[in-house]
Order: sequence, then structure tokens, then C-alpha cells
Amino acid sequence: MAQSIHRYPQNAAGPFFVSDECIDCDQCRHHAPAFFARDDRAAHSFVARQPVTAEEIRECEEALDGCPVEAIGRE
Repeated sequence: MAQSIHRYPQNAAGPFFVSDECIDCDQCRHHAPAFFARDDRAAHSFVARQPVTAEEIRECEEALDGCPVEAIGRE
């Protein structure tokens, strides 16, 4: 499970985050492209925008549940 002490600094402030366990598989960006982005230099994803509505939260939770290395966390 992702630990907030290992979250990338690019993550938008809020409960969802991507940690340094990210393997840049693109799964989160595929399932929730409005919320996850890629740092091209460092080759990893991060939370670009936090979800607000119930539907947006559901999209981010799907990305969290589908992360193959559990690099997405929620505080």
C-alpha cells in the first residue's frame, strides 16, 4: 500500500496521491485521465487534480484499486 511519506511532490494537495513505487504503467492515466498525469522527465504518474464529485472519486478509486504495484494512495 502506498505511504504518504513517499508521495511525489507533484501530487495536487488532497487525499489521493501517487508514491515513489510507481512503475509508469499508465493504468491510472487510462482509467482516470482527468486526474492523473505523467511526469515525462521522471517517468512516473502523479495526481494532477483531486476529485470533487462522487463520480470523480469513484474514477480515482478505480485507478487506485487497479494499480498493479499499489503506488496510489488515499489519506
